[in-house]
Amino acid sequence: MWWRPLVRFGIIGCGVIGGLHAQTVTGLGDRAELAVVADTSPDRARQLAEKHGVEASHSIGEVLARPDIDAVTICTPSGQHADLAVAALDAGKHVVIEKPLDITLGAARRVLAAERRSDRTAMVISQFRYEQASTVVHEALQAGRFGKLTSGNAIMSWWRSQEYYDSGDWRGTWEFDGGGALMNQGIHTIDLLVWFLGEPVEVFAYADCLAHERIEVEDTAVATIQFAGGALGVVHGTTAAYPGPVSRVQVHGDRGSAVIDNDELVYFHAAGGGGREYPYGAGGEANQAGELLGGAGSRRRSDATSHTAQFEDFLSAVEEGRPPLVTVEAATRPLALIRAIYESARTRRPVKIKELGQ
Repeated sequence: MWWRPLVRFGIIGCGVIGGLHAQTVTGLGDRAELAVVADTSPDRARQLAEKHGVEASHSIGEVLARPDIDAVTICTPSGQHADLAVAALDAGKHVVIEKPLDITLGAARRVLAAERRSDRTAMVISQFRYEQASTVVHEALQAGRFGKLTSGNAIMSWWRSQEYYDSGDWRGTWEFDGGGALMNQGIHTIDLLVWFLGEPVEVFAYADCLAHERIEVEDTAVATIQFAGGALGVVHGTTAAYPGPVSRVQVHGDRGSAVIDNDELVYFHAAGGGGREYPYGAGGEANQAGELLGGAGSRRRSDATSHTAQFEDFLSAVEEGRPPLVTVEAATRPLALIRAIYESARTRRPVKIKELGQ
C-alpha cells in the first residue's frame, strides 16, 4: 500500500475561521494531524484545544519554533496575515493563509518573496474554486468553448448587521480588515471572476458606507473592469442588502455563457458540436447545466467542510512538490483588483492596476 507522509498542523488564530480550519484538518484522516492551536488570547486557544483534544499555546513564536510542526494555517485578522506567513515560511513551515492574502500589495509581495526564498509550500484559501460549478466553467473556458470572452459579472448582495461589525474592534477597519464588503466578504466571488476572465487591467469604481455606523470601510461598492483579453466586467458587492439573497458569477462569450448562483451552476451553454444554433438568442431551452452535472451541484462530500478539497490539494502539493491551485501569486491578482477599486473610488478616476503602488 502506498504510504502518505503525515503532516502535523498548527492553527494560528482561534476564532470562527480558526475553528473551521481545525475541523477541516481533523477530518483529513491519516494524511494530517492537528497538533496545536495558538492565539494571543489564552482563553480562545484553550477552548479550541479542548474541543479537539490538542495542545494550546498563546505564543505564536513557540509554535513556529517547534520542529514537530510541519505546517501552520493563519486565521488571524487580515492585516496580520503577511507578517505571520513570512515568519512561518522563514521558520521552514508550509503555510495555509485564510483569505485575503493580506490587505496591501506590499504585504502580498513580502509573502511571495518569502515563499521564493524558502522550499516550502504556501497556499491562500479560495475554496469556491474547488466547487463543481466553478471547475466545470473554468475547464470550459480553458478549452475555448465559450468562444471570444466578452463580459462577466461578480454580484455579492449580502447582509451583515450592525451587531456583526460591533462584535470585534477590528471589524470594519482599514488597519485589520483592509476593506469592507469587497475585501472581507466579496473576495471569493471576485476571485472566481478573475480566475475565469484573466488579468484585470483597469477599473472605475464607486464605494460608500450607506447602511452601517462606526465602521471605516465600505458596505456597498460597484466597479467596471477591463480585462487584458478585452472582456469587460462588473463587480457589485454589498453587505447592506437585507437579508443577503445572492452571490452570483456570470461569464459570457460569443459562443457560450455560464451562471453560478449561490455556488450552483444554474445555467451553462456552449455552442458547437452539431447542436442547434440560436441566431436571435434563447431562453432556458438552451441550458446544458443539468447534462453537465448529472443533477449534482457540488463535488463536496457530505462529511467535508467547505475547505476540505482545498486542504487536500495543499497536502498533495506538499507531497508532490508542485504548486497548489491557489498560489500566493494567484491570490495577489484579486487583491490587486480590490485595491484598484478602492483607489478609483477614492480618487473618482480610472485606475490602471499595473500602476498601483503598495
